[in-house]
Amino acid sequence: MIELPVPMRALHLWAGSRGMSSPFDEGLALHHLLGEAFGPGVLQPFRLMVAPGARIGTLYGYATHDADALRTAARGAITPAVAEVVTLDQLRSLPRPVSGWSAGQRLGFDIRLRPVVRLASTLSAKTETGAEVAFRKGAEVDAFLAAVLRDQQTTREETYLAWLSERLGHAATLDLTATRLASFERTRVQRNGRRLEGPDAGIHGTLTITDAQHFAEILGRGLGRHRSYGYGMLLLRPPQRSR
Repeated sequence: MIELPVPMRALHLWAGSRGMSSPFDEGLALHHLLGEAFGPGVLQPFRLMVAPGARIGTLYGYATHDADALRTAARGAITPAVAEVVTLDQLRSLPRPVSGWSAGQRLGFDIRLRPVVRLASTLSAKTETGAEVAFRKGAEVDAFLAAVLRDQQTTREETYLAWLSERLGHAATLDLTATRLASFERTRVQRNGRRLEGPDAGIHGTLTITDAQHFAEILGRGLGRHRSYGYGMLLLRPPQRSR
């Protein structure tokens, strides 16, 4: 696990110099910044945590190399502009070997997700006002919206927890009495020159590991789409209280 302080003003200035400030997309900026500093996909998944009003955030991420190895690799190619944001001397790491996990182990977690699904076929329905909405095959759609359009009786929280559980697969099971949708908003992001609107959800909860090897792989890979833009990283905590 990697930890790196990020000066927010420096990040915004760097993004502005690259034409990524109007409007500012934090995930996009960090995607490019980390790629330039360490190489594409080297520090992924990641999560930036910034307290309200704070000037410095903390970036957490998973990598296959420790801080010393990342520093050595980055120093040979890092530019002065990137070094204004990525302070290599402050990079820290903590090993998370597979041997640290075992079946039956309970862990708390905090994860930021973009719970979307790709449609296998065209999906259309009428709204309460009689207007028809339609999404083409292959479209990326909010998982809850897709469920509603299919007339499934569910809540946003139920949908997102089921979405997360499906992606954990046989690696771990969720404790639904100690897992909840902690935050939700709709945000616009920029991907490949296109502006996409979609769900931005935070889930806090507790899971039980069922397959240690697979769980370790999921930690390193992340969950869901947009993993290289700040989504899908499992930040681990002590088990949460039941609701």
